[in-house]
Amino acid sequence: MERFSVAVLVNNQFGVLNRVTSMFRRRQFNIASLTVSETESKEVSRITVVFDGEKLAKDQMVNQLYKLPDVISIEEIDSSTSVSRELLLIKMENNPEVRDEIRAAADAFNAKTIDYTRESMVFQLTADSRRIDDFINLMRDYNILEICRTGIVSLSKGASTIRKVTLF
Repeated sequence: MERFSVAVLVNNQFGVLNRVTSMFRRRQFNIASLTVSETESKEVSRITVVFDGEKLAKDQMVNQLYKLPDVISIEEIDSSTSVSRELLLIKMENNPEVRDEIRAAADAFNAKTIDYTRESMVFQLTADSRRIDDFINLMRDYNILEICRTGIVSLSKGASTIRKVTLF
């Protein structure tokens, strides 16, 4: 099984997200990450989906997505030709015995402290998914109170845009 990232440009209409994600469900793809947002135009949204599956099944699904009336364009995200980031918010117990260790680890990962109380510290880290996974794994040595991650967002490098992509 492989991991794929696909960006789908759609008309910003009620129910479009449900129709797109239903396509993944019907083909039994497990969605690992999903982000949706308006684009430079309020009439258009961008859905970025990261999922696991077989290449042939992925290609068939993309062809089916193109048949949905609100799909404008689809682009496979290739790590060598794109920039991808994810946001992590992680709340740690503020234990005086390990506080300096936690803050040193956060500094090493360039995580920003965005909330600090006697009971907890909240760090923000924007990075690729692997770096975020590494940071979380390091923090597991301490008392993690809560984790919240966004899905991956990606853009192609250079002048290419998803609006210019018409075939997969």
